Amino acid sequence: MKTLLLLLLFCRVSSTVKHSLKYYSTGFYGVSDLQELVTVEEIDGIQTYFCDGINKKLEVKLDWEKKVLDNNPKQLQFYTDDCFVEYPHLFKTTMFGLKQVFNQSEGVDILQLMEGCEWDEETGEVTGFMQYGYDGEDFIALDLKTSTWITSKPQAVSTKQRWDSDKDLIIDNVWFYTEICPKWLKVYLQHGKSSLLRTNVPSVSLLQKTPSSPVSCHATGFYPDRAMMFWRKDGEEIHEGVEHGEILPNHDGSFQMNVDLNISSVSPEDWRRYDCVFHLSGVEDDIITKLDETRIRTNWVEKSSNQTTTIVVSTVVVVVVIITGYMVYKKKQDQKAPPGQQVTFRPDDDDV
Repeated sequence: MKTLLLLLLFCRVSSTVKHSLKYYSTGFYGVSDLQELVTVEEIDGIQTYFCDGINKKLEVKLDWEKKVLDNNPKQLQFYTDDCFVEYPHLFKTTMFGLKQVFNQSEGVDILQLMEGCEWDEETGEVTGFMQYGYDGEDFIALDLKTSTWITSKPQAVSTKQRWDSDKDLIIDNVWFYTEICPKWLKVYLQHGKSSLLRTNVPSVSLLQKTPSSPVSCHATGFYPDRAMMFWRKDGEEIHEGVEHGEILPNHDGSFQMNVDLNISSVSPEDWRRYDCVFHLSGVEDDIITKLDETRIRTNWVEKSSNQTTTIVVSTVVVVVVIITGYMVYKKKQDQKAPPGQQVTFRPDDDDV
């Protein structure tokens, strides 16, 4: 059984050994305090550059990519033209057409474009993609195998027919996403391997909000994102009472994930039978964390009735002391005042 589980684990992880080069462009209409168009590049989920539309500047975030672009001025010019010439015009005309199709005149509208490619280093398979979304929903996508635009939106039929007729542009797009994009991706991986191809193991913790909440096995700081985590009982992976979270990015380019275990039906004497397993692709040893109450981190603190009573009594005492002090102070001021003069107590700003 253990051999079978290891085989399944290997298949699940190795099948996702892919690298990606993706471009995300988002155009806004009706939002005055945002740039009209924002474009970013991501390599394996790490943001590498963005287009600063305010200063009309391509902001490259990684030093090694700066060197790549400095050595390839044509590629740098391609990115710059897309950011500040081609895409602003494309998004403006497309947004204008879509507002007419959807019969919109006012309000906020958002047009999104996701494009790029994935390369499987195990099989060599390349997958390209180019798809648009409008106001939060899928709108139209380019099928690179059939060289046609596909959509399930009735409002996009006229757009599909018009774009399908531009055969030369479709050929250029297919060529870019299946030939140029993976070529650039491999160059990036070669020059940025110290960061893109690194392996960082995470720190793993057990977290719990309250004694009745699920116990969360939380891993953070790992790279790459080809990882999996699960709960076991007596060495066997379990699914009942287990909820898997998504792999999420950290601000430093690493990733985090969690898997929760519902312990409401687990008796205290059975806790030792459970453990959490974290597996990172390319790392031989898994990180195994036993379900141990002493290792659980939580912000929840139980307050006994005696503690509550002490807090209430202490509060009353403080109030009494304040009132008594005020009365003594006022009596002394009355004694100092000339006959017939009214004395008032006025707190200063620090007392209010």
